[in-house]
Amino acid sequence: MKSARVKYISAMLIFGSVGLFIRYIPLPSAQIALGRGIIGCFFLLAMMIFLRQKISLKRIRSEIWILLFSGAAIGINWIFLFQSYRYTTIANATICYYFAPVIVVFLSPFILKEKLSLVKAACILAAVLGILLITGVGGREGQGHGHGENDLIGIAYGLGAAAFYATVILLNKFFRKVTDLERTVIQVGFAALSLLPYVLMTMPREREAITITGVILLLAVGIVHTGFAYYLYFSGLHVLKGQTAALLSYIDPLTAILLSALILHEKMVTLQVLGGIMILGGAVVNELNTA
Repeated sequence: MKSARVKYISAMLIFGSVGLFIRYIPLPSAQIALGRGIIGCFFLLAMMIFLRQKISLKRIRSEIWILLFSGAAIGINWIFLFQSYRYTTIANATICYYFAPVIVVFLSPFILKEKLSLVKAACILAAVLGILLITGVGGREGQGHGHGENDLIGIAYGLGAAAFYATVILLNKFFRKVTDLERTVIQVGFAALSLLPYVLMTMPREREAITITGVILLLAVGIVHTGFAYYLYFSGLHVLKGQTAALLSYIDPLTAILLSALILHEKMVTLQVLGGIMILGGAVVNELNTA
């Protein structure tokens, strides 16, 4: 269980920096998502070869529909999240996206048959309040985005991403036979495959040339934030309880907000610091209650 938590937390820390990378890749969101999936899939295949692991068609066939639906959900989730980063601030995109764990926590008693204790409910509530405080609810100034129609569009995309993120978390709790690496390769690969028709249909006639920096950032997103991070993510998610995974997921937005403050020079006010304490405090209390 400890190993699963370490893997899951490591994945959250990596995911927390993806927004900063996406901001500086001069490509449409769907193309970034497609590139991320393709690069990540090849990286994972190379990892399987290195570890001398083989894909079992028998295991995959037994759970093919979960693999396909969760892969498609990942791909759509990427598009919505990247679009949210384009239209609104990282803070606004984050707060919307991370309503997904709340969805999981309250659906888990019905879908996963996990008991929702008062302590877990209180920890989740503290984490949600912490997110509200750390993002300032209405967003922060000085990030190059307005606070009008574009923000509303970005918030809508963020909520859409949250719905598909929650779907991925719940679907991955039903795997019984495929290995962590098999599951990750298939899901990331199918995420890219499901995005291909959409990218081809929406690709502009005049395409902006991508810079060397953009290529490097896209490779980083594909290899580090997708291949490696999703392997850690699914390895941990498969073992952890849905509610525990949901609570630990808040490490991702906390990381995102802290990095945006350091790199994009977004100021952290007292309420935002208090929000961070509430998120980490909720995680600590939950871990002590689970141990």
